[in-house]
Amino acid sequence: MKVPIPIANGFYESESLPISAQECTNWYPNIVQASGLSQETLFGTPGANQLKTTGIIAQINRGSHAKNSIPYFVNGNGLYIFGRVVAADGTETFSTTLLGTIEGSGGVSMADNGTQLMILVPGGKGYIYDEDAGTPFLEITDADFIANGAPQYCVFIDGYFAVTTDSRKWAISALNDGMSWNALDFSSAESDPDIIVAPIVFRNHIFITGSETTEAFQNAPNGAGFPFVRSNIFMSKGCFAPLTLISAHNTFMMIGGGVNESPAVWEFTGASFQKISTTAIDNILSGLSPEAIAAAFSFTYGDKGAYFVGFTADDYTFVYDVITQRWHQRKSTIGGKQLRWRVNSLVTAYGRVLVGDSQDGRIGELDSNVYTEYGDNIQRVIATQPFANLGNSVRVPSIELTIESGVGNSDRPDPMISMDVSRDGKTFTYERSRSMGKIGEYNRRAIWFKNGRFPRFTVFRFKFSDPVKPVIIKGEAAVA
Repeated sequence: MKVPIPIANGFYESESLPISAQECTNWYPNIVQASGLSQETLFGTPGANQLKTTGIIAQINRGSHAKNSIPYFVNGNGLYIFGRVVAADGTETFSTTLLGTIEGSGGVSMADNGTQLMILVPGGKGYIYDEDAGTPFLEITDADFIANGAPQYCVFIDGYFAVTTDSRKWAISALNDGMSWNALDFSSAESDPDIIVAPIVFRNHIFITGSETTEAFQNAPNGAGFPFVRSNIFMSKGCFAPLTLISAHNTFMMIGGGVNESPAVWEFTGASFQKISTTAIDNILSGLSPEAIAAAFSFTYGDKGAYFVGFTADDYTFVYDVITQRWHQRKSTIGGKQLRWRVNSLVTAYGRVLVGDSQDGRIGELDSNVYTEYGDNIQRVIATQPFANLGNSVRVPSIELTIESGVGNSDRPDPMISMDVSRDGKTFTYERSRSMGKIGEYNRRAIWFKNGRFPRFTVFRFKFSDPVKPVIIKGEAAVA
């Protein structure tokens, strides 16, 4: 008898591995929206090519932003504009131009009003880049900029730059001028006096997240005084990681929680928050230090019908597909080691998904038709849910993985995929490899025979790293 092996549940490594040791690294689940060979499949995550670099010494990316469809990157202590010139024959030439010096070494927040670009170093200094000004790059020196505390994170709404500070207040700039500030233009989160963390703009409201709560404000000018008023949206969830606040697919998300709660990923729904992270992810986040959580950051982009929102904390990158509502992990191979995904920030421009790097000043492009990261192979792993027979022993004479075969190329004329198995979810047997099909060998089948008898349950794990098109269509096992 043949039975299906579920392959597209996504990442779920339980605190107790015998319960579930489901790994999904550098694959993402895809649900077919019409009748097909299989309704749930796996596609490989994209590779990356380098387009330009700002250098290899002290040039780690700290943030990126697109203003008027032009991308800007903060790499090391520099603000760079990433330019593109298209020749008459369609040839593209890319360039990086240093615009100014940004102090500090951690992540920055960035916002623009269409003319001015603000770069804010949390607890440090603020800068404005305006290409139309006589002096395009300036530090914000208005004394009232810090009158309500040290600015931490910035957004733009209704003509104003808004910043949260370290003194339980948030403040706004003069209208359409990030260089000008008034000490009286401030407010506080009034429903609960917790520490203010960071702002986010959503549906023309500004949400001020605190350490334990979130409160919304809207622009309702009355002719004098502070133009933003409370909009009666108050939620008992706060933000633990300010750079994870992100708008995505008609909502916004963050790593946070309420009073005495451990960190989790929350999504704003209606007028409240809903937890979208699994208990497996929550368990990992709760094991990280408060400092590691506070330094976490997020990214979002769409690709081929999927809509990804990713969260990097410490040495983990977890990615949520809003469409399938399933999670996967991303990892990079750097210096022979498997580390968290190397992308530090992401921005869409020039019809591309551009990424800043955690290792140096390279600016790359994500591309699903590229099967390496800057020339390094991508290690892809899928471990299935426990395969059981109501507690009875089970014998598995054969296992077949249906893949898109015949994807060999000149670099890998005969790509391979391997399988190993576990009887406890913790330790795995030796790997056995099968061909994925040479160039044009479209009917090649990947079958593993004589897999043995399992007294209670087993987990099947498949590994693949050759730089060829990665698609897993379904898995099936013959049982006896």
